Amino acid sequence: MPAAGVAFLIWAVVRAGGVGPIVKQPARISGSELAWEFVKGVMSSIANFATLIVNDPDFARFAGKPRDALWSQVFTIPIGFAVTSFIGIIVSSSSTVIYGGEPIWDPLELLERFIDDGGSAQRFGVFVISAAFTLAQLGTNIAANSVSAGTDMTALLPRWLTIRRGGYICAAVGLAMCPYTLLTSSNKFTTYLSAYSVFLSSIAGVMISDYYFVRRGYLEVKELYDDRKTGPYYFTWGINWRAYAAYIAGILINVVGFAGAVGREVPIGATYIYNLNFFCGFIVSAVMYWGLCKLFPIPATSDKWLEVGDLIDELRLAYDTESTTDDVAHTKAVNAMV
Repeated sequence: MPAAGVAFLIWAVVRAGGVGPIVKQPARISGSELAWEFVKGVMSSIANFATLIVNDPDFARFAGKPRDALWSQVFTIPIGFAVTSFIGIIVSSSSTVIYGGEPIWDPLELLERFIDDGGSAQRFGVFVISAAFTLAQLGTNIAANSVSAGTDMTALLPRWLTIRRGGYICAAVGLAMCPYTLLTSSNKFTTYLSAYSVFLSSIAGVMISDYYFVRRGYLEVKELYDDRKTGPYYFTWGINWRAYAAYIAGILINVVGFAGAVGREVPIGATYIYNLNFFCGFIVSAVMYWGLCKLFPIPATSDKWLEVGDLIDELRLAYDTESTTDDVAHTKAVNAMV
């Protein structure tokens, strides 16, 4: 896929007569309108990998130590998305130089135009790039959607569902949604991405608030795998109502603005809030969850940072009447940090 993307970029730039004519195109908007469009672009970019932010633990949990999952993501995610966005912007902008009029934002439509312009060599080039896009789409959905959905479903119904079965269910639901309708226009696609942020930002806010500000990195690992009512993670009938209340609060701050995005007339203030949908939902849900946990305290928290993991070499999670290795390791790690 990277090779195909770079090839597509070079092909478009060459057909446009170089980078110069592309970047020298005059701006069509200015002032506050330009500033808000820039903000919308940032929010769309965040929404593009919002699922990865929330689903990251499905993969990071396999890391041996917390730092093992840090550096690979620090570099690959920002660089990968930046390069992909750069290629998309330049290729789309080149279409206005090549064909005139409005930019062609859909790469498949631009490839179709390339076919109409040339002969067998053009068709072969389009075939190779399209095949790479198909493979990338398959790989992206397996990694970012199917595996994560399958992992979550096994937690809900571990007796009946495996990761593979959960992935099949996710694929079936995805097909039933008719996702191709989201690509009928650039406006519909960006609206869909913004709606994504409305829901996922609240989830991310609760997760970050719970781990970093409420629990301060402290987890009783053995208890995470225990469903007894006396466990610290059982909460109220097995439900942490504080998290759900904060999640709903994070959604509500953006609901009115979302109605405006789909065509309803709403106050301008709601529109401005919705333009910052990910940050608004994230902050509201995080603060709401922190406040609820202060008013209605939860167990298994710490007043100081107590993230264990790097200090534990061996940890047994299961309850064992013949061995207390897990308890000893956990106690030593906590004592060492204190």
